Amino acid sequence: MKFFNKLVAKSLPLVPKFIIKKVSSKYIAGETIEDAVRTVKELNQSGFSVTLDVLGEFITKKSEADKNAEEYIRILEQIHQHQLNANISIKPTSMALLLDEDYCYEVMKRILTKANEYQIFVRIDMEDLKSIDAEFRLLSKLREEFSHVGIVLQAYLKRTYEDVDKMIAAGIGLRLCKGIYIENPKYMIDNANNDRLAINPHFLSHLKKLLENKIYVGIATHDEKLVEGAYQLIRETGARPENYEFQMLLGVREQLRDSIIQNGHRLRIYVPFGKDWYGYSVRRLNENPSIAGYVLKAMLTGK
Repeated sequence: MKFFNKLVAKSLPLVPKFIIKKVSSKYIAGETIEDAVRTVKELNQSGFSVTLDVLGEFITKKSEADKNAEEYIRILEQIHQHQLNANISIKPTSMALLLDEDYCYEVMKRILTKANEYQIFVRIDMEDLKSIDAEFRLLSKLREEFSHVGIVLQAYLKRTYEDVDKMIAAGIGLRLCKGIYIENPKYMIDNANNDRLAINPHFLSHLKKLLENKIYVGIATHDEKLVEGAYQLIRETGARPENYEFQMLLGVREQLRDSIIQNGHRLRIYVPFGKDWYGYSVRRLNENPSIAGYVLKAMLTGK
């Protein structure tokens, strides 16, 4: 069955977009800010905090970056107006990072200025390898003016050991995740392309170091073994609740999500929304081949 699911997942580019949209609707708040606000309110009422992501990346025109920035500023205003327990996550490639780094910085500065006005945290999402060094340069420049901005590190990359040390030295909080982009194996820890469980010991090694150094960390995982490992490290290091939170994606492993809250830990849900939903959806379905059966069912039955 696992082989079948992986086969369907690899065939996703051939699946009609309306099928992908149907299957992935559970994992995306909707296409509008109103959809996002409604979802955040529901999650807040259930005890979860949220980070909002306006879907879109790898743009081809600077004007698209300005449009994306305006959307983020509108969502910041909505967070403030409705007093939502939420912050924002931004993919720098959606802000022209690969077109013009200086332009990207100016666009991001506009967003950070508004976020600073409302005291809302901004997370720079880590993307694929060709973007990472530029994203660290962007972070460094923004940190010269703003303290309420952090980044994401991906445990499946070899370089993350060095990047963790740099973030500890700079005192910069981060989100730690396994990593999802398909990269050249020579840059990845051994067997990460073939076995997601191979990433676990590296993830826990990074997490232990961050907790020991009291660097705020978002523990982003849907892996029950990693959650249990994180619990153990939290106990061993004596980490205080204000030094960490768990993070999960909207609609994924909801039973595990609820158990984390019930065990007394804070949890933030990553809530994507917007019209550019396709790329995000395909990556998430590839990451979770077990969902492939739903894709096939939707293709065959329309349900």
